[in-house]
Amino acid sequence: MKKLLRKLIGVETTAQKGELAAAEIISAELGRSGIDSRIDSWDGARANITTLVTSAGRKGALLFACHLDVVGAGEASWKYPAFAAVESDGKIHGRGSADMKGGIAAAVTAIGEIADSGTKLGGDIILFGAAGEETDSCGTKRFVRNFGGMPEFVGVVIPEPTDFEIITAHRGMLWLKVTTKGKAAHGSTPQLGVNAIASMKALLGELENYKIAFEPHELLGGCSMSINTITGGKAINVVPDKCDIGIDIRTLPAQNRQAIIADFEKMFAKLKRKNPQFEAQVSIVREVGALETDCRCDFVRDFCSAVGINETCAVGFTTDGPYFASLGAPVVIFGPGKPELAHKPDEYIDISDVEKAVEYYKNIILKFLS
Repeated sequence: MKKLLRKLIGVETTAQKGELAAAEIISAELGRSGIDSRIDSWDGARANITTLVTSAGRKGALLFACHLDVVGAGEASWKYPAFAAVESDGKIHGRGSADMKGGIAAAVTAIGEIADSGTKLGGDIILFGAAGEETDSCGTKRFVRNFGGMPEFVGVVIPEPTDFEIITAHRGMLWLKVTTKGKAAHGSTPQLGVNAIASMKALLGELENYKIAFEPHELLGGCSMSINTITGGKAINVVPDKCDIGIDIRTLPAQNRQAIIADFEKMFAKLKRKNPQFEAQVSIVREVGALETDCRCDFVRDFCSAVGINETCAVGFTTDGPYFASLGAPVVIFGPGKPELAHKPDEYIDISDVEKAVEYYKNIILKFLS
């Protein structure tokens, strides 16, 4: 298991480098247990992997839905190189160790050990590893589009780092790009142009006082909004004709995205009334719905029984879970690793947690499929 995890961390599966190398590692590992995998690759090195452990077919299939990609290492310094997978003090360090290659290694190991044991299962095990969860969910969308021919799912387990909390609800995600437009001019004659950065400054002033209307959710509380990127201007001596900001909004179940877009358009109209030269537009960069699995359903109750944990939780981060829920399956997020380490320098996972996850996942498989 440790060797597999270190191999997975050692391949830099960012969107730029692609996920193919990780898919090939998983395929080779499961192949040692006589399990065949199908790798779906595109655009060079982008890749999904789907593994099917067949059964007598008396029950629905259990899907372990993972993502192969990681965010970049960033510019901050790391104690150990981000993709060296250094083992120290009972931990394995590296980008993706917690989010979520520790969970992948545990699921792959558990499935391999179940297959090696010769246990007769009443339902299939499906392991799916997706491309692009961190950026655009391209791999999961591709899987859902091509879903035909798959068995019906009894449920879905997503091995994200939850520190072994059982997550049944999370907020959705709405990423917006807002662009202000101006007119370029020489820096020595700014009066001949329209400064898009100045227009953006006016819009940012409006956004300081903007509150998204929402009804608080019983489990998830409120939604949030954060302006996280800004770009504008091409040269110091040119009046900028364009400025962009990126906004991350975390949404609640049934929240209306069109109402949020309409709020922005009302702000644009207000600013144009004050300054006829003001021009702006808003577009959706990415949208993922909120997840809410009924914590009283049979799947969740049996899942809690399998792992010996009675309570479920809700979180603010977002996963590909809503795409799998659209297939009619209950979704639970449960895995090793501390979620607060995700996307940060010096990410690591405790080896003991990955070992514990292997046992949990075997128990879950046996609970639902034996």
